[in-house]
Amino acid sequence: MAGTEYTNIGEQILEKLPVRKARSNKGTYGKALCAAGSLNMAGAAYLCGYGAYRAGAGLVRLYTPKENRVILQELLPEAILTTFDREALDQSTLREALNWASVAAVGPGIGNEAWVSELMEQILSDFHKPLVIDADGLNAIAKHRERLKEHQGEIIVTPHVGEFSRLSGQPIDVILKDVPYWASWFAKEYHCICVLKDAPSAVGAMDGTCYVNTTGNHGMSTGGSGDVLTGIITGLLGQKVAPLDAALLGVWLHGRAGDLAAQAEGAYGMMARHLIQYLPQAMTTENTTRR
Repeated sequence: MAGTEYTNIGEQILEKLPVRKARSNKGTYGKALCAAGSLNMAGAAYLCGYGAYRAGAGLVRLYTPKENRVILQELLPEAILTTFDREALDQSTLREALNWASVAAVGPGIGNEAWVSELMEQILSDFHKPLVIDADGLNAIAKHRERLKEHQGEIIVTPHVGEFSRLSGQPIDVILKDVPYWASWFAKEYHCICVLKDAPSAVGAMDGTCYVNTTGNHGMSTGGSGDVLTGIITGLLGQKVAPLDAALLGVWLHGRAGDLAAQAEGAYGMMARHLIQYLPQAMTTENTTRR
């Protein structure tokens, strides 16, 4: 880390919060599509979609296998649901969902079944608006990462170190020696914004600039935390926050919500849902302190 220049992400990033208009409607704040979840992984879709809503998205649509329909309708009734058969991905239904969306996220909890590759291929081919790729979505393109360069549209990738190792081909121990360097290298090399999740997380911009987060704690090392971050960034993008600003603001808010949760709940018992619970407080300046 010492060898790479970077800028800290501090409380001033709250200046990038989108302005809410007195005269507005749900369409004003974006239509966010979350392609997430698989058999026995409905929670990933829930956390991603809920995170997008709590970050301010006007409408959230979950694209997920049919096995998740009842669970998600009960957990997140505010979301629109589009479900599909895992044995035969309906391309026309996916295309309609992509045409509907102003922003999209793909990857949380989608696993590695045969339909995942088909899903990723269609999204990369057909969707040219802001796109967040996380988790299993990154694993699906690890052997075809050149598609990131070729894609016509703005992409934010959000790997943890293990996913980044598969994506970049670099050993984990090498990555950990200089996380900011690798985040900025990947962003510049593959023409995307790279949020490399670690303690602390680093955000690489396409021009090679790097930023390091100043919020967050070890209580956030729990299942679903990354799904929430994907949802937060997607919700901000839906409100027309510029992609780099959405990545920086999303990372900082995610960590700040974790800090507030740790203060109230304790680090040992923190769960991903606590990050969503404390997100509104994290988004108000009176509840923030410079770090």
